[in-house]
Amino acid sequence: MTSLCGGNTAAEVFEKGKKIIQILLEAGFAIKKSKVKGPAHEIQFLGVKWQDGRRQIPADVINKITVMSPPTNKKETQAFLGAIGFWRMHIPEYSQIVSPLYLVTHKKNDFH
Repeated sequence: MTSLCGGNTAAEVFEKGKKIIQILLEAGFAIKKSKVKGPAHEIQFLGVKWQDGRRQIPADVINKITVMSPPTNKKETQAFLGAIGFWRMHIPEYSQIVSPLYLVTHKKNDFH
C-alpha cells in the first residue's frame, strides 16, 4: 500500500503522516521505516511528478516522447498513441491534437 499526504507546512505534513501511520498500525499493517519519507517540495509517485501541488510529466518521459520517430504506418501510430495516452490529462487540448492520428488508425482509412 502506498499513501501520500500533503499540507502547507512541513509540520502539518508531519502531523498528518503521524495520524496515517497510527491508523495503519492499529489496523494491523506493518510499516517499514525505510519506506517512510518526510515532507518534500517535489516527489515522483506512480510515475507522475508532483511539484508545488501540481502534476507534471517527468522530464525523462518528455525526452523519450520527443525523440520518437514520427509514425509511418497504422501500427506505429497506434503504438505512439498508446505511449502518450497515459499522459493525456497533462497535455492541454490533447483530443484536438491527436484527433488526426486516431483517424488514420481506422480500418477504412489509409495511412499517408
